[in-house]
Amino acid sequence: MKKLVFLASLLFFTFSSIAQDRLTGETFTTRSEILARKGMAATSQPLATQAALDILKKGGSAMDAAIAANAVLGLVEPASCGIGGDIFAIVWDAKEGKLYGFNGSGRAPQSLNIDYFMEQGMKYVPFTGPLPVTVPGCVDGWFALHEKFGKLPMKELLQPAIQYGREGFPVSEVIAYEMVSNYEYVQDQPGFKKTYMPEGYIPRKGEVFKNPDLANTYDKIAKGGRDAFYKGDIAKTIDSYMKAHGGFLSYEDMAGHTSNWVEPLSINYRGYDIWELPPNGQGTAALQILNILEGYDIASMGFGSAEYLHVLTEAKKLAYEDRAKFYADPAFNKIPISDLLSDGYASERRKLIDMSKAADTYPAGDLEIETGNTTYLTVADKDGNMVSLIQSIYSEFASGMVPDGLGFVLQNRGQMFNVQDRNHANALQPGKRPFHTIIPAFITKDGKPHTSFGLMGGAVQPQGHAQIVVNIVDFGMNLQEAGDAPRMRHSGSSQPTGSVMTNGGTLNLESGFDYKTVRELRKKGHRIGTRVGIYGGYQAIGVDLENRVYTGASESRKDGQAAGY
Repeated sequence: MKKLVFLASLLFFTFSSIAQDRLTGETFTTRSEILARKGMAATSQPLATQAALDILKKGGSAMDAAIAANAVLGLVEPASCGIGGDIFAIVWDAKEGKLYGFNGSGRAPQSLNIDYFMEQGMKYVPFTGPLPVTVPGCVDGWFALHEKFGKLPMKELLQPAIQYGREGFPVSEVIAYEMVSNYEYVQDQPGFKKTYMPEGYIPRKGEVFKNPDLANTYDKIAKGGRDAFYKGDIAKTIDSYMKAHGGFLSYEDMAGHTSNWVEPLSINYRGYDIWELPPNGQGTAALQILNILEGYDIASMGFGSAEYLHVLTEAKKLAYEDRAKFYADPAFNKIPISDLLSDGYASERRKLIDMSKAADTYPAGDLEIETGNTTYLTVADKDGNMVSLIQSIYSEFASGMVPDGLGFVLQNRGQMFNVQDRNHANALQPGKRPFHTIIPAFITKDGKPHTSFGLMGGAVQPQGHAQIVVNIVDFGMNLQEAGDAPRMRHSGSSQPTGSVMTNGGTLNLESGFDYKTVRELRKKGHRIGTRVGIYGGYQAIGVDLENRVYTGASESRKDGQAAGY
């Protein structure tokens, strides 16, 4: 008997030491929100967060801090982001009381068209190698955003990343896992091993990794400006590298690159204005999902209920069919945005949902049209300016192509082009921007800033954005709870590349949902999946204007950190 009592006591102690009940808030929350008054930064890696805070403390603006953090992330999180990729942002200008939208995505090479793939019998653009490489828009984005919203010199903003590149940094846990899990697909691409496997293997958690080539590239950019990247030796190196390895991206493509300021799109969801960027990104899908959901009493359904997850999934399916048909580069297409976001259209789409049964397929909307890895960060400063910024090279390690001596991988965003149907809105054309998955988001209420947030992870982003908004607005969660809450990710919708959803796709549910809910969803015809690591990575900053307090959140799925001062 004494032995049984001892074992029972030991078992209780063991479970008690593994996890403690939180004193406040939802049980699934990993930590409290971060509160501060003068500034806040939330990124997917603590070194980047600290770099942003250091810039804020030196008197830098929110944009200055965001650029510094992004540069560090390009070094410490190389499988997800970097200056070989693109950038998007939504910026709250406190002085003007206005939101600005920014599209810093690159275009397809002028010498590459859909005929090349059709003649080769290729139905899709490959993920790796030279063919999916488009012009990297990140650096031009930094300078355009800095010109409008920056204070400190670019040289000072890039110095933390330059120093870490030369002295080295310890690789953090989740990033190490992502690197080790994904390098095999690209390790034989020219230049990859020299940069990312200098010792013959991918660096592991806790190992100190250096990238002096990237540090030197950053230094050239800091001294020579954006033209050092697009018209100088860096562009010439990229040009000669691509020619040597069968690529199409040229010096002329680099030199001709431009970014664009765009008007953010919004819908009102139960009194909150939700803001996204227009296509060629997929932010419109998040707004479409929310428009459909507003017709239901979501709060009464309850978080994690089968009823809520069912209607959320069906709304996602409907929005993603429109995403596959309509979302593309607006310079090449007239996109019916106002129709897609209208209340009347949402009402018509909502009628297609059967609350008792999952649909195998939905039609895309009959509207007139003329012919996913990432890092997200958000920063707020003492003057009330807020930046919602997302930057990516697309899939893990992207194309795998690392130009000689530059220290970064070129993005593979061109993989998203449709090369099967030349009449498709997202069909490859010279100089065209591909459909993009990365989307920053922002919430205002009564014309004032409320929350800057984003969620990384390819196709999960619009459905993730919708879940964050619902968690905050309908379920009353705070910013940390809204991100830590278990999420769903439906996969299998029709894609802008040309593939089509069949058999309803798969509803993947993160751990944390009740099994009774899983049973009920299966009864409705949902195919349930349990994949891990596909639910995105969220950061957010909220603002309490009455008390002049910022709230920061960084979820537990990444190595991230929210911190303020």
